[in-house]
Amino acid sequence: MIDVFKPDEIQRRLLREVADLYSVPKGAYNFRVNSQLAARNSSANIEIMSKEDGTGIDIHIKPGTVNESVHIPVVLSESGLREVVYNDFFVGEGSDVLIVAGCGIDNCGAQDSQHDGVHRFFVEKNARVRYVEKHYGSGDGTGKRILNPVTEAFLDENSSMEMEMVQIKGVDSTERRTKAELKSNAHLLVRERLMTHGEQRALSGYKVELNGEGSSADIVSRSVAKEQSFQKLDLCIVGNASCKGHTECDSIIMDGGRILAVPSLEANHVDAMLVHEAAIGKIAGEQLIKLMTLGLTEKEAEEQIISGFLK
Repeated sequence: MIDVFKPDEIQRRLLREVADLYSVPKGAYNFRVNSQLAARNSSANIEIMSKEDGTGIDIHIKPGTVNESVHIPVVLSESGLREVVYNDFFVGEGSDVLIVAGCGIDNCGAQDSQHDGVHRFFVEKNARVRYVEKHYGSGDGTGKRILNPVTEAFLDENSSMEMEMVQIKGVDSTERRTKAELKSNAHLLVRERLMTHGEQRALSGYKVELNGEGSSADIVSRSVAKEQSFQKLDLCIVGNASCKGHTECDSIIMDGGRILAVPSLEANHVDAMLVHEAAIGKIAGEQLIKLMTLGLTEKEAEEQIISGFLK
């Protein structure tokens, strides 16, 4: 165990935002703060080890591990930090675990702060993973808050993975890349929530290859683009077997925001069933009027609608 972390108020706030942590969690965890290891704990069934080259960590989850969790939040509270971290998860056969990641950047300086995190998941047969990744930015400095996550998932037979990907405040620039390869009867479920404002830019790309018979993927993205921000969503599902794939992007555009949705379906098997749905539009006037008749201001009504949309 490495447990010397005494977070200040800013760091505590960031941990609450990205990992819902109000205290040290039970089970396995790894806290990275300002590019340094701050605290670590392995459990009997989950071992966390630093990579030999110092670029990240390896997380080994024993076969049959159930009802356990891993928390690996990252916090940057100093201006000018730039880092690239590689984390690999080896999820044993028949296990069922929760993995909570996420990065928070508070930048009160003039230099850009950037975290690029590459997470790779190797999920063995009959295993189940729930993965939560939240990104958050704050601080009144002129330096940017930049987050570029890469997620790669390799799902073995009869395994499943649920991914909750959230970014709803304060990140100036992000390029989010997700790749998955599924074997027979493997299942992937993704729920993405994204909001941009000001001059922020967000690029989000998914490429999922359904390689095994009976594999399936369901990817749903909901986003809101405010003010002068820009978003691009690139969704691609490749069906290489008898499989089912569904993608959906549903976006609200406001002010001078811009959104580009690029759906892509590639069927390479006669029994590949692939579907895409997309919708971009402004908040309906009747929704605003209905809430305003209940006593809300127009701004309050907009906030209520957006909050419900991004839940």
